[in-house]
Amino acid sequence: MVLRLIFILALMMVATLSSAQRFKNKPQEVNPVVKAYIDSLVSAKARLDSVSTGNKDDVNEKYFRLFSPLTFYYGTAMNQLSIFGDNNSTDKLDAAIDEALMTTYLNRPDLVVFTEHELKKAGSIREDLDKPVKPKVDLSAHVAPKPDHVDDIPVDVVVRKPNFWTFDGDGFLQFLQNYVSGNWYKGGESNYSMVGALTLKANYNNKSGIKFDNMLELKLGFQTSKADTLHKFKTNNDLIRYTGKFGIQATKRWYYTLQLLAYTQFTKGLKSNDHKVYSDFLSPLNVNLGLGMDYTVEAFNKRLTGNVNLSPLSFNFRYVGRDALTANNGISEGHHTKEDFGSQLTSVLTWKFSDIVSWKTRLYAYTTYKRSEVEWENTLTLQVSKYISTNIFVYPRFDDSTARDEDMGYWQFKEYCSLGFSYNF
Repeated sequence: MVLRLIFILALMMVATLSSAQRFKNKPQEVNPVVKAYIDSLVSAKARLDSVSTGNKDDVNEKYFRLFSPLTFYYGTAMNQLSIFGDNNSTDKLDAAIDEALMTTYLNRPDLVVFTEHELKKAGSIREDLDKPVKPKVDLSAHVAPKPDHVDDIPVDVVVRKPNFWTFDGDGFLQFLQNYVSGNWYKGGESNYSMVGALTLKANYNNKSGIKFDNMLELKLGFQTSKADTLHKFKTNNDLIRYTGKFGIQATKRWYYTLQLLAYTQFTKGLKSNDHKVYSDFLSPLNVNLGLGMDYTVEAFNKRLTGNVNLSPLSFNFRYVGRDALTANNGISEGHHTKEDFGSQLTSVLTWKFSDIVSWKTRLYAYTTYKRSEVEWENTLTLQVSKYISTNIFVYPRFDDSTARDEDMGYWQFKEYCSLGFSYNF
């Protein structure tokens, strides 16, 4: 083995000196080293074409030795200069590449950059890719050392009961002034009026099919008139009304509902230049209890909201405290109460056309199939600013249990327009 290495080195030295002498004596001729190297590459390409291989990646890897920085491979020299070896066992492509490299070793040893020993000393690149990288220093031990013992710190767990109640409301206080001079060609009289209203809501919904809605409406208005010599002022709006509904969910929007409706007024109801009292507190008091279903309304991107209650089975109770008013409310003389059964419909809707215009409507209808009572309240609100609004109130009413009027029949009508303060909470 030692004799073989000495022989290889001797041949390389002789080839180097011979090549240098040729370059010196004949610089004008084509460099034979280049020519020999090109011929070797051509020969290697020809051998590659004749090789039948199924894996092109293996062939491409063998070309690495030709196009990488020139390295002296011991195996290449041994294969070419072997005296005892069997060249038939060498792959044809490997033999062609070895021949091209050997030509360069012998003719241009000055181009050799590395040796195979240096490559092995540097190590293989692929070996590092398969090995996991582990940090030499455990930073967690230095940054956050583990305590020797852990103290048990008592923690108080507070479970708060969810609040299923919601509260809201609104109110307004508005005024109206009307002046008419004494010589106004159409006649008339000056008057002042004021109306205030407050609506309070307390609703319960446990999100599991049970809800309980409560609404209290209070409204009171006064007016003055120079033509009325008996009263300094009298009411033009007077209402105390409570609506309560207990519901059990049937579907997404339908509820089985028990509804209680009760309403009366604050003070006496009077007319101009008339001593008679037409209505009073608890005269009458109407209580309606209905069993049916309630439908929740949400439409037009939730701008139209409210509910519609249908009670096929409804009980109505009426009480009149003043003896003089019993007959006017359909109660027999000597009695203060009246009860009857029938069907009832109640619809309360709010339609918000825009941020400043909204419409509230309430339709109430009750019938015993002998008498009918229908009330339709409409309030159109124009919100001028956060605290200033104007209201247009239109209230037609039908009641065939009262005496028939020569002009209006069983119909009654109320309307007003006002401007003033309003507040939502």
